[in-house]
Amino acid sequence: MNQVLKIAEQTLRIEAESILNLISRLGPQFEKAVDLILNCKGKVILTGMGKSGLIARKLASTFASTGTPALYLHPAESSHGDLGVISKTDLVIALSYGGEANEINAIINFISRNGIPLIAFTGKTSSTLAQAAVVVLDVSVEREACPLKLAPTSSSTATLAMGDALAMAILDKRGFKSENFAELHPAGSLGAKLMRVKDMMQTGAALPFVKKETSMKEILTVMTHQSVRGATGVLDDQGQLVGVITDGDIRRFLEKNQDPFSKTAKDLMSHSPRTIDSGELAEKALFLMEQFRIQMLIVLDQTSNTPMKPAGMLIYQDLLSAKVR
Repeated sequence: MNQVLKIAEQTLRIEAESILNLISRLGPQFEKAVDLILNCKGKVILTGMGKSGLIARKLASTFASTGTPALYLHPAESSHGDLGVISKTDLVIALSYGGEANEINAIINFISRNGIPLIAFTGKTSSTLAQAAVVVLDVSVEREACPLKLAPTSSSTATLAMGDALAMAILDKRGFKSENFAELHPAGSLGAKLMRVKDMMQTGAALPFVKKETSMKEILTVMTHQSVRGATGVLDDQGQLVGVITDGDIRRFLEKNQDPFSKTAKDLMSHSPRTIDSGELAEKALFLMEQFRIQMLIVLDQTSNTPMKPAGMLIYQDLLSAKVR
């Protein structure tokens, strides 16, 4: 093995071992940290300098996207007015491997005066930061992966992993679900995959629905001028879905009938329309459309007293535009 691959493999092994060594340190302090965050009435403020600051930024984003209001506070900026973002209902998580970062002292002093709880991520459990905290999470490592033993590598990786473990434990205990995640990620492919049909369907009076007695001419008018083109749902007198008519149905009907314009919707509709419940994932709807090669699904609300009454329509092109794939 050449030197480049040797160093890369060594780095991965050392960092992996550093993460695995954290498992034995999970216990009452970790559980107390979970409880403190769950019981926090305000925000979770994360802070740290240098590499620890970068990890703190990432963890603030992870907490915020999984149901825990959180933000990053730069320690150096905190002494110039930014301490004002911390309220007495908040909680602070400070990251410092050595636990002696001077820039964090102003934050420690401020929260100590105001009775704001502090959770410390540090590799030095006897440090100034650890002594000020109500909970200390030990992220110490046996060695850095850096061949010079200088650049934070194993230590920053271990800190990130411990933060993720804390965020995921809180997510689970909070009962955070995929639909909650989707609400906080409306843009991007992750949010789109988790969106529900009800969030993407088209609704309103402009949707193409006709009655069983609707004439062929009226059907063509509806399918041409309504907001959703290419298909129409057929309803009975109670507004329940009984069929669907597509462009293909009309073409085939015209070929086979000498007097097609004397017929009504019940004569040419398909009696087994493809439907989907409004609570299903949009990704499932896309799968069904591609499986059956259809451009539209009629959406039903199975929780209502009339489960076959349409709640809306879902359009294939809308799903593609939203990057549901």
